[in-house]
Amino acid sequence: MQVIKIGGSLYESRCLPRWLHQLATLEAGKAIIVPGGGPFANQVRHAQKCWGISDACAHTMALLAMEQFGYLLQGLEPTLRLAASPKEIKEVVSQQQIPIWLPATELLDQPEIPKNWEVTSDSLAAWLSSKLKASRLVLIKKVRLSEPVISVHSLVTRGIVDAAFPRFLHSITIPCYCITADNYPQIALKGIVNMGTRISPD
Repeated sequence: MQVIKIGGSLYESRCLPRWLHQLATLEAGKAIIVPGGGPFANQVRHAQKCWGISDACAHTMALLAMEQFGYLLQGLEPTLRLAASPKEIKEVVSQQQIPIWLPATELLDQPEIPKNWEVTSDSLAAWLSSKLKASRLVLIKKVRLSEPVISVHSLVTRGIVDAAFPRFLHSITIPCYCITADNYPQIALKGIVNMGTRISPD
């Protein structure tokens, strides 16, 4: 089982429905999709700047932003199923379907997850990978990486992953990859397990 996070940067990309179609064809039990926040999370940032709401309030709103993007993904590819907990994820998998994780209900009271902007959907995907004992974590992003291996700290510096991601990555022992969004045609040729830039935790 692998956790696949679809970045919110794909919101207006022609690749988005094609990725979803490709992922929907994966064998059931092989993938769990984590939605990014996209423009919905950007609106939360704007609201915090405009009204000065607390980080904790913005964190809750950002989780709901991920859920909005998740509903969009399911709307684009109705064969995917929404799931709000590990129990629901397992139920979807048992029905031979691919789940999209809706994180808000489960994560509102998790003490190990900081309630601020240091944590975004990247770190939450790593957290879910640990929770489900996944075999692999994949981040699909609208960014071009040519190197076969890249340091997670380099990704933080370049603003590609959130500031807390190195800590969450260190907490799991599975391989983590970043895949350029434009590479979706390679799934049919290589399979997703043979794609991407490996993210080193060091």
